[in-house]
Amino acid sequence: MSRKVIITVAPTGNFHGKEKNPAHPEQPDEIAQAVYDSYNAGAAIAHLHIRDRDGVSTNDLDIFREVCDRIRAKCGIILQPSLAPANRRDRITHVDDGLTSLELGTEMCSLDMGISVTPSLCPEIEGPYHFNNWTRGWIQDAARKMTERGIKPELEIFNHSGLEDAINLLIEPGIIAGPPSFTFVTNMHGVNQGCIEYSMENLTHLVRKLPPGALFGAIGIGAAQLPATLSSLLLGGNVRVGFEDNIYFARGELAKSNAQLVERIAARARELGHEIATPDEAREMLGI
Repeated sequence: MSRKVIITVAPTGNFHGKEKNPAHPEQPDEIAQAVYDSYNAGAAIAHLHIRDRDGVSTNDLDIFREVCDRIRAKCGIILQPSLAPANRRDRITHVDDGLTSLELGTEMCSLDMGISVTPSLCPEIEGPYHFNNWTRGWIQDAARKMTERGIKPELEIFNHSGLEDAINLLIEPGIIAGPPSFTFVTNMHGVNQGCIEYSMENLTHLVRKLPPGALFGAIGIGAAQLPATLSSLLLGGNVRVGFEDNIYFARGELAKSNAQLVERIAARARELGHEIATPDEAREMLGI
């Protein structure tokens, strides 16, 4: 059955950068151009992380505002900053670091549902650390702050218990208004203790547990990006692509741009008979 598909682009990662792919955008003008090109390719939402002038992950409010203002000057794409702490020594364990995103006046923000444990990706930190060390109480409080500001949460789900927490802690108590929107993050299991691998079986199980009226999409990290997003389309969901999740276009071939990844999944969605949602159509679908 033909339907509208929402494509999200995640142009800039919180971990890797230009050292992995020279086309990875880092500075405000680079990120804004990458988002604009992705918008022209079919993206309706831009999931955002930012970097400082040295290319280091940050949540500096002034830089975030500059990035958002530059994007807004180019197009009407939905902005979806992350609430994740910056991947740097002075912020990585600071649970509230990403809450600066709530002051940007955006329509959406992402909210990770739970605690992740990964190896250190900061050279100065040895051993594993708790990334997004968010308790259930913290998650509820953050969701309330988003609701008070009219911000739509994008609930990032890394495992099955995260989905159950979202339903039991946020949706059933009415903390989140309107149709809930979920993003299933898969294939971080190799480095993230709290994540599941990509498989059609895992995605199908998660989709079956969704509450009525929910929207969903899928992420596949690395080589799983294309199969995970194709699986999401087949299961009735939306998709997310971009350099945050995957820097390759094919095995051994670096992607030239975020727009290249958006163009590919947009083409696959059209081949399945679907239409690509514009930002305004996505706003209507999401209830924002």
